[in-house]
Amino acid sequence: MVERFEEGGKTSRDDVRREAARRLSESGYHLSRIREFATGVPMLASLKYLSLQIDFAAESLSRLDPIPEDFRADGYWPAG
Repeated sequence: MVERFEEGGKTSRDDVRREAARRLSESGYHLSRIREFATGVPMLASLKYLSLQIDFAAESLSRLDPIPEDFRADGYWPAG
């Protein structure tokens, strides 16, 4: 995995957003969303809720100053 940091070695908001996108992708959310669009069968409510939780965690982490260097740790994110 390539780590990208802002100038000065600080973790950026984009780093946090990339981690949120990675976690959302690994949860199966995007595939379920596509399946919902294609078939009309609603996606699981738990996946919708997980998406909201990940967005909230990412927003909260990116507002911290400084953003923790270990922001990728599972303790900061909802369990999927």
